[in-house]
Amino acid sequence: MTGIVNTAQSEAWNGYEGEHWAGHAGRYDAVNSGINEPLLAAARVGAGDRVLDIGCGNGQLTRLAARRAAAATGVDLSGPMLSRARESAEAEGVPNVSFAQGDAQVFAFEPGAFEVALSRFGVMFFADPVAAFSNIARALTDTGRLAVAVPAMSASGIGAVFAAAAPHLPGFEVGHGFSAFADPAATAELLTAAGFSGVTNELVDTDSVWGADVADATEFVMGWGPTRYHRQRNDFATDDELRSAIGAALVPFAGPGGVRMRAASHLITATVALR
Repeated sequence: MTGIVNTAQSEAWNGYEGEHWAGHAGRYDAVNSGINEPLLAAARVGAGDRVLDIGCGNGQLTRLAARRAAAATGVDLSGPMLSRARESAEAEGVPNVSFAQGDAQVFAFEPGAFEVALSRFGVMFFADPVAAFSNIARALTDTGRLAVAVPAMSASGIGAVFAAAAPHLPGFEVGHGFSAFADPAATAELLTAAGFSGVTNELVDTDSVWGADVADATEFVMGWGPTRYHRQRNDFATDDELRSAIGAALVPFAGPGGVRMRAASHLITATVALR
């Protein structure tokens, strides 16, 4: 693994949170995969492109990109998730994909090695966002393209569920840091400082599946990393009240197709600035 500057995130993604995501890869893809096609379309991924997937996690987006590109490389902090990503790529027969463990902020990318950089919910917690995106820009060709998605929690159904959970979890932040890219002007300023131009920021609605029924989805949310972290900090003392609150908040989203809700994302695109 290359150097790590985001040590807190590295600890989480190589501990319980990473293990939970790796162990429930299909569940998390059901929650997040609605943004895959909008992301790939926004990035205009084509047959000749070399694609970099930042914060690739279990690698679903990386594999999809590889199928329509020359090659795709996924980078992530999480050893457990990268193991799952490699297993899935082999099982699905995707030969032109590779994965590397490291911190995108300081990863030693070869300059100009990629035409496209993507990220599905993997860029919200950089220790230094300008430094991180500057490093990503250096990894792109002079005409390189960036397309990243960030959850718009306040506009998503799950935001109401987390709001219901918050009173029973001292210190729980409903936004969980996802608001970093909500302001288009601030996003444009950040990416411009990092060497990009032509920044766009569009709110995109997709479908998100959280479980087969309310009980199933409740247990999944109870085990989600930030929820589990704050439950443990509280010595699991409010688990009964928390489970009831989450279940009640999920009821309006339950139907014959499972627990489904609107997922809103900021879909952000940019190109490498003249250099």
